[in-house]
Amino acid sequence: MDTVTLLPADRYVIYNKTILTDFDKNVLITFYEPIIGHLAVSLYLTYWNDLEGINQVSRELNHHHLMSILKCPLGTIKEAREALEAVGLLKTYYKNGDVNSYIYELYSPLTPQEFLNHPILNIVLYNNIGATEYEYLKKRYQKLKIDTKEYQDISKKMDEVYTAISDIPVFEGVERSINDIECNDQVDFDLIISAIPKGIINERAFNKKTRELINQLAFIYKIDSLKMMELIRSVLNEFGMIDKTALRQAARKMYQFNNGALPTLIYRSQPEYLKTPAGDNSMRGKIIQVFESINPVDFLRNKYRGVKPTNADIKIIEMLVIDLEMPPAVVNVLLDYVLRKNNNKLSRAYIETIAGQWKRAGLKNASEAMDFAEKENKRLSKKASSVTNNRSVAPEPVWFNMDIKKQELSEEEQKEVDELLKEFK
Repeated sequence: MDTVTLLPADRYVIYNKTILTDFDKNVLITFYEPIIGHLAVSLYLTYWNDLEGINQVSRELNHHHLMSILKCPLGTIKEAREALEAVGLLKTYYKNGDVNSYIYELYSPLTPQEFLNHPILNIVLYNNIGATEYEYLKKRYQKLKIDTKEYQDISKKMDEVYTAISDIPVFEGVERSINDIECNDQVDFDLIISAIPKGIINERAFNKKTRELINQLAFIYKIDSLKMMELIRSVLNEFGMIDKTALRQAARKMYQFNNGALPTLIYRSQPEYLKTPAGDNSMRGKIIQVFESINPVDFLRNKYRGVKPTNADIKIIEMLVIDLEMPPAVVNVLLDYVLRKNNNKLSRAYIETIAGQWKRAGLKNASEAMDFAEKENKRLSKKASSVTNNRSVAPEPVWFNMDIKKQELSEEEQKEVDELLKEFK
């Protein structure tokens, strides 16, 4: 569906699909917060509080209520809501009207054991908190096994203690409910199924749960259809069924072999509500569209003419997107600026200095980042020229110092613009 504009006056109700406990709060902070951030957790707990105890449905509220409690603009709250949806804690339903209405269905967090066995969340948690903290959590939440071999079980059965009494009303309460973490199809299942001979694979191999796992693995490990087909063929058991544990291990090993580390969720592009308003059809507007329509990893790959970024480059992007929480489009502008000013080299120290300043400036989209970079560059150039007239001037990005809509580009400038736009025409 088209992008929905969220307004403070829009109404919502919370529908409780589960039984929520204090232990769930602990799981949210311990396991989910390192992935979705503190604001998304605060939003979940605010929804929970809106239920006012054990009610199954909240009273009708508006989104200004959330803005007042969380002290955040509505766009930021929407991004936090989408983070809850992505990890299966929330489902959102929308109805158009004079005042738009929303239903937010609240689901339980996974248990620690379910979380640590999840093919996506488990990997991302490991990357975000590190090996030491991850191993601590595994030990803290592992199931203890008590040796009762030398003991006798003397527990009473129900009918040995209680007598059944008729005419007691049955309480039809809410059962604990977990929402599946869904991914759109990441691979071409028709291609995979047709490419594997029917004699070696069972027709029931691609059931719903197996398809979900394949999509999740393809998403987190960036596996295309052909590579996934090879992995599936390598883990078929003697009954022609897919060994899901072996598939997870094979996907993990393949990614580590090719990349040297496990993945994180940095393959995201600029969210719709943070994009520069559409309508600028100038060359500058087209460049802004590139910055705002591609994730930083693929942007850097394009700058390297299709060559995969190095592990050091990936770590820099992780620092910018995850640690500093910079919008992806702003990261793309920063990368383009640094490469141009620093002789096509990504120096972490240099990037950190600029990134800290851009973060404090609160830049939200490509247009703001480009304007800020140009203004700051002019200030530094003026300061440098006042110290010495002999200092060489570093080259500037093509989107500097010109009205691209009106001014003719030089041959070199046109080549740079073409390189930036060629993958997105």
